[in-house]
Amino acid sequence: MLFADLDLARRLELADAAKHIAYAEARAKLLGTGCCAWERLGSGYAIFAGADNPYSRVVGLGLDGPVGEVAFEQCEAFYQQHNTQPAFSLCPLADPTLLEHLNRRGYQVEMFMHVWYRPLVPDEAFPAPPSGIVVRAIEPEEADLWTLVAFRGGLDSDEAISNASVIIAPYPYMAHTRCWLAWRNREPGAHEPVGAATLGIHAGVASLFGASTRVPYRRLGIQAALLDARLAAAVGAYCDVAVVHTEPGSESQRNVERLGFRLAYTSAMLRRE
Repeated sequence: MLFADLDLARRLELADAAKHIAYAEARAKLLGTGCCAWERLGSGYAIFAGADNPYSRVVGLGLDGPVGEVAFEQCEAFYQQHNTQPAFSLCPLADPTLLEHLNRRGYQVEMFMHVWYRPLVPDEAFPAPPSGIVVRAIEPEEADLWTLVAFRGGLDSDEAISNASVIIAPYPYMAHTRCWLAWRNREPGAHEPVGAATLGIHAGVASLFGASTRVPYRRLGIQAALLDARLAAAVGAYCDVAVVHTEPGSESQRNVERLGFRLAYTSAMLRRE
């Protein structure tokens, strides 16, 4: 049994930091710019993936003991070098000194995120998709298609986009990450892409993120099918735990709870304006 203790928090936060770093590196390559930097600071990482980008934040700090004044100042200096305000992901199991630094310097809570986990068992079996639904990892040439489907599902829109301009565009290019599409049988021999999701793997932790379903195809079991397919792939990659971040009370939360995920903790996202 995996308990939601400090040891598990360290694993989940380090996997999240690895995801942030992979994103920053992929975004820099995709855009052909130098907007990528990261630095190890104690137990955590400071990551820069561009100004006003949610992947530009400190992750995992304070999980190996007290955070000193110098270490915290190094975090702030890192973002000052990139002409942006620091942002922190605060795990509630972090040493209290981190919160003291944040309070003293006027950081404010931007939002909360639930962190859910589920142990994975070797040879564990997962249900096949509903009839008429096919779920598979994308091929390299399907990166733009994945971005379009994920964007349309996330914003409840079928509008056209410039793929490179959206936050999720780097996902198909991230290291140790695979993107997935769900296809619905529209007519015999023809399938339409209706849902998208992503799986990242780091040190035995499977991170499930980037999930969305296009509006006309919701409540058909698409997200459950995408979750099951990625969990099966994670078991095949010898992961022993899966993690999902959701907004509190969201439909995504209900989806993961139905599949046996348990709440590890609730993180706070803090920023100083």
